[in-house]
Amino acid sequence: MALKNILLFVIVCAFSGVCIFLGSVLGHGVGQRALFVGAIVGGVVGVAIAVWIARRFGLLAGASFSMTFVCGVVGFVIAAVIAVKNLHGPLIPMACVGLIGLGAVLGKTFSQRSAAD
Repeated sequence: MALKNILLFVIVCAFSGVCIFLGSVLGHGVGQRALFVGAIVGGVVGVAIAVWIARRFGLLAGASFSMTFVCGVVGFVIAAVIAVKNLHGPLIPMACVGLIGLGAVLGKTFSQRSAAD
């Protein structure tokens, strides 16, 4: 079980991080505000893709999909707020990606516990 959670964490962090980067790069081509919009859209899409892939590889039960996605997005929102407040250096924004994976793992755990009750 712990290995599945670690793999879920890594997959969500990797896909959301890449999609955030790509969204912000594409948005920056349009303008400064579009950079942030692109990053937000990229983050949500990245979480969705990562959770879908985790489901396809059996890391996640079908009943846990929605809660894992929602908690991953909540983790992304928290990470985005922290990252935007700390844009003066690259370390904190990069570390904030871990909050997205943590949110997804917590969502999976919450959904499994509520299903067991």
